[in-house]
Amino acid sequence: MELVFDGHNDVLLRLWRTAKDGGDPIAEFIEGTTNGHIDGPRAKKGGLAGGLCAIYIPSGDLVLKEPDANGHYVTPLSAPLDHLPSLTIALEKAAIAYRLEQAGGWRICRSTADIRSAMHEGIFAAVLHMEGCEAIDDDLDNLETFYAAGLRSLGPVWSRHNIFGHGVPFAFPMSPDTGPGLTDRGFELVKACNRLGIAIDLAHITERGFWDVAKTTDQPLIASHSNAHALTQVARNLTDKQLDAVKESGGIVGLNYAVTMLRDDGRDNVATPISDMIRHVNYMVERMGIDHVALGSDFDGASIPEEIQDASGNQILVAALKSDGYGTDELRKLCRDNWLRVLGKAWHE
Repeated sequence: MELVFDGHNDVLLRLWRTAKDGGDPIAEFIEGTTNGHIDGPRAKKGGLAGGLCAIYIPSGDLVLKEPDANGHYVTPLSAPLDHLPSLTIALEKAAIAYRLEQAGGWRICRSTADIRSAMHEGIFAAVLHMEGCEAIDDDLDNLETFYAAGLRSLGPVWSRHNIFGHGVPFAFPMSPDTGPGLTDRGFELVKACNRLGIAIDLAHITERGFWDVAKTTDQPLIASHSNAHALTQVARNLTDKQLDAVKESGGIVGLNYAVTMLRDDGRDNVATPISDMIRHVNYMVERMGIDHVALGSDFDGASIPEEIQDASGNQILVAALKSDGYGTDELRKLCRDNWLRVLGKAWHE
């Protein structure tokens, strides 16, 4: 079995919702469930040894737009969120992550040494990530508090605007060049992340925001769960020019399993073949090289191919990559080593 360290999941969102519904999120993860995509038993079965676990503040007004007669759709951006309610939710999710660690369900990892140690011991290696920084105050004071709690990665925006920058809509076909980039506060956030050693994720930001980060950061460029725009023209995917910049920086793109970002028609249809996943991997490998491509599933945050089903199906993708000609060393890079290398650079190791 090829162990996988995955670039993005939303399991904390699902567990938070379980808690809000009166359930036990800790037991759900440790004992297993039929809900969503990730829990301890399914992760072990599929070789999912760890990943970046998002602290994401949900937008209650998000309703994905149905395609028109031509298969085109543009979902309006969600409204900006207020800071204090967002901070409350972020702290609730961080508390779930802490309680899971205390219960032995996973380990919160703050270094690549922590990740390697947890993987060696068979403990899920969780890296805390913030997807959209509505919980961060405008003077960045609580960024260091979150860092002390284990935050090691963040995306300045999700697909909505905030005080740090502008996000891209869920739309097809559409360029990622959909509006402004970073705000003045956004530039300061990037500089603070560089100083602390917090990885910066470009998965939901506009193309102008991408270039704003690229000219400001001293880190490798990271798009944790994005695919190739040349193959699937959704606004969230990366253009060839962006892929080239990721390569030049020594960065990484994690293959997003979301079917809307894999299919050539951009449809939300789980009857999407594994071959669509392989063609995006192949395209990005051919464009950037094997060292700059990894996996970023978006488990518990998107509709994924029915053949994969959930975390237990990760090895189906690994087997398909092997059948397509990827050797042992290449699979190791795609599945975990590329993430560990890039995160190590971002974390000043």
